[in-house]
Amino acid sequence: MKTTSILAALAAAFLAGCSSSPYDYSENWLVREDATRPFAVPSDLIYVQGVPYTNVNAIAKMVSHTKDEVGNGRFGGLSRVFAPLVANSGDLELALEWYFSHHHDDGRPFVFVGEGPCGALLKEYEERNAEDLRDKGLLLSFYTEASHTGFVTDKTVREIRRAIVRRRYQEQWGRDMPADMQDK
Repeated sequence: MKTTSILAALAAAFLAGCSSSPYDYSENWLVREDATRPFAVPSDLIYVQGVPYTNVNAIAKMVSHTKDEVGNGRFGGLSRVFAPLVANSGDLELALEWYFSHHHDDGRPFVFVGEGPCGALLKEYEERNAEDLRDKGLLLSFYTEASHTGFVTDKTVREIRRAIVRRRYQEQWGRDMPADMQDK
């Protein structure tokens, strides 16, 4: 009987180790910046595209839009970008679970950016998990109801950069950054 329970435990451990997520595969991401070392870039950006990943004809438009608006170097040196393909809230939760378990250390600053219906899913997720996300390092979030609007502007990037600088100051000095230093 003891041997049976040990074998059952080993089998369960083996099967648990073999479980995988669809987000283990790069084809389930518009952008997944695995190659960038986390210490080389001060934050991460989670971008959720505008339309659900159910319309095959919209995929090319989403990829083009994401690479133009998010992956064109606008966040180079500022954020690693993670843009999962999602069709529903279950997909979104799997993608975020994957990100948090593979690329995130608690406290590392990250930003949510969401467009259209899928952005609304991200916003709902944030509202349900607000306290936990703040503890993990969520700095800011940006949402728009329209899809493919290109609302990530230079002003948005400056706002993200300022938030990261304030967070670094707070971590280094153990207090909030003085107001006269915040807009520089």
